[in-house]
Amino acid sequence: MMRSERRLWRLSDKSPEHMISHTRQSIQMQIREEWFKLGGSVKKPYMVVFSHGKFVLAAQSLLVIERSIRMGNIVAVCISEKKGTAKQNVGTCRFIENWGLEKDAHAGSWHRQVSLLSYDEVEKFRQRGANVADGAFGENLLVKGFDFKTYPVGTIFKCNDVVLEITQIGKKCHSECEIFHQVGDCIMPREGVFARVLHGGEIHVDDELVVYPFRAGIITASDKGSRGEREDLSGPAIAELIGQQGYYVCSSKILPDEEEDLYQEMVRLADEEKVDVIFTTGGTGLSPRDNTPEATLRAATKNVPGIAEAIRAYSMQITPRAMLSRAVSVMRGQTLIINLPGSPKAVKESLEFLLPSLAHGIQIMKGEAGECARKG
Repeated sequence: MMRSERRLWRLSDKSPEHMISHTRQSIQMQIREEWFKLGGSVKKPYMVVFSHGKFVLAAQSLLVIERSIRMGNIVAVCISEKKGTAKQNVGTCRFIENWGLEKDAHAGSWHRQVSLLSYDEVEKFRQRGANVADGAFGENLLVKGFDFKTYPVGTIFKCNDVVLEITQIGKKCHSECEIFHQVGDCIMPREGVFARVLHGGEIHVDDELVVYPFRAGIITASDKGSRGEREDLSGPAIAELIGQQGYYVCSSKILPDEEEDLYQEMVRLADEEKVDVIFTTGGTGLSPRDNTPEATLRAATKNVPGIAEAIRAYSMQITPRAMLSRAVSVMRGQTLIINLPGSPKAVKESLEFLLPSLAHGIQIMKGEAGECARKG
């Protein structure tokens, strides 16, 4: 693997419960600080708190995170060594990157490496009188707690070290299976989903499966970093902070401060990887080699100036030198591209300010949430 590229498979070393708890504690701390500054004069401190130009979208942010980081439980892990035969619950299995389940007949270098089905939907089917064993519909993973068909292609699921990406919703049934002949119906074509294995590992019955709604890419613009002459600290800082709030990092690269290189990577992440947000770090100042804003504007289909303006205004309260930043924020299709500062400290400060509102903005962009107008 090249030094200038890091594939970050692990979303976070922390559990989803820890991530939600961490977010809640952070937001509650901010609320308390603002609350005391206002002398406790606001009747509803859990809403939006204003003080000295700062704002905390507390309740809204926490609600988005808690709804987004959802968990289910593995009920069965099933394989069949020959196609055309029912899958059997083996209890545990090794998942192989870009292949599928070890010894499963449907594993291979294609887009349907793993099939997933909702246990809750199978239970409804059983209540109709069907004697259906685990794996009877050809599912590899039977999971309680998810309605898989409601998640779009590209959704990321993680269980232990295994990372799965949904590639297909449902399938066309070419022949009536044994289950169909029993009760005149089969739920796999409309309830099942298929995925590819982005990162391998083992999954066991009773393990926890987690869905992460947001996909992110990270670009560090640094001539010295791309040549291996300087350690990149800002890219990993971004990955750690966004990972704590449920973002899956699809790709992280260090690139030289060349406008064309930066532009091409933004286009790749937005058009091919289909990430929801691209964070760049570095290259936003006044140096002749600072080209990140130019590359970002080239990639843009819509301007989103408020994000960069808000980060700049917030940073001005920390250092007046923030006025020298040329950072921009834009959209390319359904991908946000946000320029962050180059130093790890400034990255941390910017993200702590930005992230509480960003999740809601992404959901609006994707058509999954309403606008946030306040009632008179």
